[in-house]
Amino acid sequence: MAKAPVLTPQAEDFPRWYQDLINKAELADNGPVRGTMVIRPYGYGLWERMQQEMDARIKDAGAQNAYFPLFIPQSYLTKEAEHVEGFAPELAVVTHGGGKELEEPVVVRPTSETIINDYFSKWVQSYRDLPLLINQWANVVRWEMRPRVFLRTSEFLWQEGHTAHATYEDARDYAARIHTDVYGDFMTNVLGIDVVLGRKTAKERFAGAINTLTLEGMMGDGKALQLGTSHELGTNFAKAFNTQYLSKEGKQELVWQTSWGVSTRMVGGLIMSHGDDNGLRVPPRLAHVQVVVMAIKGDEAVAKVRELGDQLKAAGIRVHVDDRVDTPFGRRAVDWELKGVPVRIEIGPRDLENGTAMLARRIPGGKEPVQITELLDLLPKVLDEDQAQLLRESRERRESRTSDVATIEEAAEAAIAGGWARIPWADLGPEGEAKLAEQAVSVRCLIAEDGSVPEADDAPGTLAIVARSY
Repeated sequence: MAKAPVLTPQAEDFPRWYQDLINKAELADNGPVRGTMVIRPYGYGLWERMQQEMDARIKDAGAQNAYFPLFIPQSYLTKEAEHVEGFAPELAVVTHGGGKELEEPVVVRPTSETIINDYFSKWVQSYRDLPLLINQWANVVRWEMRPRVFLRTSEFLWQEGHTAHATYEDARDYAARIHTDVYGDFMTNVLGIDVVLGRKTAKERFAGAINTLTLEGMMGDGKALQLGTSHELGTNFAKAFNTQYLSKEGKQELVWQTSWGVSTRMVGGLIMSHGDDNGLRVPPRLAHVQVVVMAIKGDEAVAKVRELGDQLKAAGIRVHVDDRVDTPFGRRAVDWELKGVPVRIEIGPRDLENGTAMLARRIPGGKEPVQITELLDLLPKVLDEDQAQLLRESRERRESRTSDVATIEEAAEAAIAGGWARIPWADLGPEGEAKLAEQAVSVRCLIAEDGSVPEADDAPGTLAIVARSY
């Protein structure tokens, strides 16, 4: 009798495969309140690495980290009409505290534009105070009707950046810088996901923004996942909160603003972009465990893997030593394969006699014996090759499953079949976008013919990327 697979095969049931992987790889559990999640240590390690890589890029862009309260007076959200309308169905509202009814209900933050703008209005007085570039790492709550771990949860972790500028041009350029230099660089070169950078349509734009820039990734089943957004807020929040500055010319002017964020949804994107029927595959540049050194059995093997682990750590490789020889080797190997650690180095008594180790590569697959003395030179090359392979696979999948179409019907057909469609926005327009929505198909973003981000929805030659999405 054939052995049952550890995971439901992707081709059989992709959503079930996703849930199986999260469970078997010990990434997360469902929380006790519907729509919440418990992120387990290995899953949180992935998020921590994402934080580290993102935080460095955010600081390179000039932003500083701060922290703002979890609770926001309900009256703050009503100051910007589009904003409150956009978030009203998702709000969690606290009406009682300390055993008493509150004088004013407070909202558990869904995002922090309103409370941060209240403080921006106090902190910004002169053009000398601009630009003001703030980022915070926090949790937010958006009451989710159809939860799915990492992808859509009522509480999730993220970073949210908020900035104030003297001119429209400065704000526009900064939002674009975050879009490309921070998010685009990270997702392409660390996550290994070949994201499309584009512009949201008016229908899909962030509530209260004048423009939203997005990064869309194609998942293993052909659906799109929005992995991050950067918004131009214009002066909408500045008007609502009276955030003004004294210009060089001595005039009171409204600030121009941006906001931008990515979340633990990226962990879900990582799983669905790179995972296979054997589990997760983690890009080496992201992995908090790049190499696991495993003792198969025997005291001498245990001593050797510990020694080798120290050498690899000293060389700057993120390594974990698995010397649990009281646990069957096969079970441990399957566990690490499920977790997607890029490289396993396996050493047993016979390997020690030959001065070799078995090198198992998770991303391309396969095993080969190598000299232990060659590992320090070999591993950086292997990790670079495997990082490049994941990005190449992501790009090839997107290109092979994206069709150029001429009609709304063809666009819907391509999306429903499990791919993306490119169609001229002039041929689709808001009316066509509404027709696609009736079939659970959406315009993920607008791009220019050369793949760049168009300056306006109606820019000549603008193409719409159409797909089903998570």
